[in-house]
Amino acid sequence: MNVTATPLEGCLIIEPRVFGDERGYFFESFNQQKFNEFTGQDTVFIQDNQSYSTKGVLRGLHFQRGSSAQAKLVRVVKGEVLDVAVDLRKGSKTYGQHFDIRLSDKNNLQLLIPRGFAHGFVVLSDDAIFQYKCDNYYDRSAEGGLHYADPAFAIDWILPHEQLIVSQKDIELPNLTDAGDTGF
Repeated sequence: MNVTATPLEGCLIIEPRVFGDERGYFFESFNQQKFNEFTGQDTVFIQDNQSYSTKGVLRGLHFQRGSSAQAKLVRVVKGEVLDVAVDLRKGSKTYGQHFDIRLSDKNNLQLLIPRGFAHGFVVLSDDAIFQYKCDNYYDRSAEGGLHYADPAFAIDWILPHEQLIVSQKDIELPNLTDAGDTGF
């Protein structure tokens, strides 16, 4: 396992060791002991989520507030996405900044997104299966989000705006300046 820091403190790229031969490949997608050792984190994941989406679907930018905040370890099982993490930690030197990375079934990269971040992704391939490991249970009452096209973030979602498929709920999310306290 290789772990690479991103410009956002605590947000890490995790590359598993892949063993391939003429039959295909094998890799350990998660091992709690190795995760703690290589990342220096003691995060314990307690909920796994999976989503299926087609090309152009944009999900985000979402987060959980307060005691329901979630760290996430995300990866793509099928297809390719542009994955985005936005730092919402008020005291952070990278507050309001984002990091993006392409995750796919070809590169097998994973992104560790700490608590205090908003998260979103857009599907770049025909379709994608996306998996999340979360360190806290989902709590509808703590749900929050920010608009994917907030000019303060200047996220390049790669696909033209007219190709993006966004839920009405996500379209109605506020920009950071209008959101009030995000709880971090």
